[in-house]
Amino acid sequence: MSSTTRQPENLGQVQHGPFSWTENAERHVAQWHSEGGWPAPTRVVVGDDTMTADAAYRLVRAGTAVMWRGDFHNGRQLLSALGRRIDSRAAGGGSRSGKRGIRGAHPDLTAAFHRHRSDAFTRAQLLGMLLVQLDADYTLSLRRAPDTRLACTEAYGSITEPTVVSLRELVGVLGAHQWRVNGVPVPELHDSIRPHYGVFSPIRGEYLSLVADAPLPPGGVAFDIGTGTGVLAAILARRGIRHVVATDLDPRALACAGENIQRLGLAGSVEIVEANLFPAGRANLVVCNPPWIPAEARASTDHAVYDPDSRMLRGFLDGLADHLEPDGEGWLIISDIAERLGLRSRGELLDWIEAAGLTVTARLDTRPTHSRASDKNDPLHAARSAEITSLWRLRAA
Repeated sequence: MSSTTRQPENLGQVQHGPFSWTENAERHVAQWHSEGGWPAPTRVVVGDDTMTADAAYRLVRAGTAVMWRGDFHNGRQLLSALGRRIDSRAAGGGSRSGKRGIRGAHPDLTAAFHRHRSDAFTRAQLLGMLLVQLDADYTLSLRRAPDTRLACTEAYGSITEPTVVSLRELVGVLGAHQWRVNGVPVPELHDSIRPHYGVFSPIRGEYLSLVADAPLPPGGVAFDIGTGTGVLAAILARRGIRHVVATDLDPRALACAGENIQRLGLAGSVEIVEANLFPAGRANLVVCNPPWIPAEARASTDHAVYDPDSRMLRGFLDGLADHLEPDGEGWLIISDIAERLGLRSRGELLDWIEAAGLTVTARLDTRPTHSRASDKNDPLHAARSAEITSLWRLRAA
């Protein structure tokens, strides 16, 4: 396996530590930071506006990172050009990891899914090798560079020395800051939710409408398990539930949910609690929207999408009966995309529900409206186009 496709053993954890490289015959030292969990590269060359995309592509394919010292916008253009070259190589008939190879040689959607993840992994690794250096106050000292200080402070916290990150990650940090400033409209709230960097954004609105429309069980207490941005807790509070306890373990999610609840004027109704799944006590309604795909998280930013071995899903189901009031109800919000990809069967889900001492009283279904559901060039189109998102209404047996 080449150096550009090897998966580090500690991938999935944020990487931070000393980093050095040689530039103009001088040794430079900074802190390495990677939210994706990528280790610091061992070979680095300096690149500027004279570097061509083909030259940069050859370097990163060979495992050599490029420390960008040119114009910021030219750096972004180079990043895009690298992406096109990576995609073009993957689309070639000679690559077994390409999109055409997935559709043609791997009609089975489970194989297509794993090949798609492998392609995405390699793409992220290669694009992550275009680097930039941030000063000790997060200033990016490149021509035409935007003010990166606030966005980086929001994402990373305070620093006291220069830090090196990938340009791709920095672009993501800047984009997350704009989401945080502008917000994501949530029609069910007649307002917006403002995601923080590293917290899953509620851009897929179909599951929000399910929570907004499902009939509420009697009683005034609800738990929102794995609250993330706090959007479901906010919807429940706006629906009139007197006291909502929203839990999460991720410090970024707890801070994000707290800010959103405060800004929406719901602090009197919603309590944010650090907890592994359930808080203490029982509730009339317990809601959970776990990650939908049972696969290993390959990077720290994957955890909102992938639930290894369905651990969060099964933990919610196994503990639900013990946290419901006698007439209480649990709402499981989940897509059937895992079933359509052959990663989990409907029978397994029903068996877990039964084994947890639960019964299904009803299920509300809807179809996603996001753009990927209609993208025929997506290698997983057959699964995405048929996907159904459901709210399962559960009670203790």
